[in-house]
Amino acid sequence: MSAPTPTPAAEAPAPKRPLSLGVIFLTLLIDLIGFSIIFPLGPDLVAYYLKIDGHSGVLGWLLAESETVARALGQSHAFADVLFGGLLTSFYAILQFVFSPFWGTLSDKRGRRPVLRMTVAGTAIGYVLWVVSGSFWLFLVSRIVSGAFSGNLSVATAAVADVTTRKERSRAMGIVGAAFGLGLVTGPVVGAACAQLNLLSAHPSLARFGINPYSVPALVSLAFCILNLLWVNRSFKETLPESARQGKPETRLRNPIKAILGLSNPDVRRANIVAFVYSIAFVAMEASVTFLAAQRFHYSAGQNGMMLGFLGLCSIITQGFIVRILLKRASEIPVLAGGLVATAIGLLVLGLSAQPWMLYAGLAFVATGSGLVNPSTTGLISLYSTQDEQGRVLGIFRSLGSLARAFTPMLAGAVFFVSGATSVFVWSAVLTVLALALCARLTKPAR
Repeated sequence: MSAPTPTPAAEAPAPKRPLSLGVIFLTLLIDLIGFSIIFPLGPDLVAYYLKIDGHSGVLGWLLAESETVARALGQSHAFADVLFGGLLTSFYAILQFVFSPFWGTLSDKRGRRPVLRMTVAGTAIGYVLWVVSGSFWLFLVSRIVSGAFSGNLSVATAAVADVTTRKERSRAMGIVGAAFGLGLVTGPVVGAACAQLNLLSAHPSLARFGINPYSVPALVSLAFCILNLLWVNRSFKETLPESARQGKPETRLRNPIKAILGLSNPDVRRANIVAFVYSIAFVAMEASVTFLAAQRFHYSAGQNGMMLGFLGLCSIITQGFIVRILLKRASEIPVLAGGLVATAIGLLVLGLSAQPWMLYAGLAFVATGSGLVNPSTTGLISLYSTQDEQGRVLGIFRSLGSLARAFTPMLAGAVFFVSGATSVFVWSAVLTVLALALCARLTKPAR
């Protein structure tokens, strides 16, 4: 491992934080609950729009393309359904990939609070369109709007960097992961409960206004978004001082690939590569584990929901508590390496699991590993960068995570159906070991 790099910019300890971490945590939590309400509704939404729109228009074209690919690979109609679901997920992730660096860079120029207000308000517009999405094309527009304004996470993460010292930076990043885990556990439960309420059952005449069987989950997502906007307006104080914003060029929407390749700091590039390779492995697991459980142990949707809840709970405990303790005793790189090792072990256990208890043991290892990896990589990228570029570099970091989510679910689905469940998890473990090898080239950031 090479020698430590000098601190990018000298940092004077701030006597008082302009904003508490609790405010940022609640901002992220409210946002992520609303965001993840749609997660358990995917198959039912597709079935509904197929019934309404048939096989015509955009929906029919996407489904036909999925079936063409499935036939070319010699696979069944079920494989086409997996590809189709992956296409819809990828569409939203690609928008996040394009826009995350833009919102992060804009927050370096104009401040975190005004940009956060813009992204939350834009997301609310997307939810309003979902409420009245009586056709698939309007539902697609609602996802485009929500995806384009999905900069909340990168901007709030930059705010964490603004209000923490270098010594506590990575520990504080654990709250981002804890909010993420808690939001992604709570949101799907809320979404599944709301989906039982259909406004058209009592008021069928509302259909002419675009109200559909899934308008209630959309309304609840909208309510969370409005609550978040009120919370940001009331409690989220600006974290980026005016002095750090002066002289910044006007922000434009740029090619995200060019932004990534344009990173001048080699340590930031290396840490992003480690995080990207790891994200591919983790997303492949995430996209395949419910299929593995259903195929190998005949798990129902309810049992899969409990399994994913266990994964989220382990992640919350790790990122909210364990990683903060470890980072008091060790630097980010050994904690990151330990997380990669734990993840690789967990992936192999999952792939080779012969009993349900092995499935849960593998998930515990993976969740613990991800809970160590995510705050460590976020903290390293922040520490390698200067104060006036936190939004940009963390936006690029989130953008790469979205890129992994854009293509990995379809790739993992193809490997699962063609080569079997074990192959997905073994290859994911191999990628994690590759990330561990790349981790050895990282330099310890100065405090």
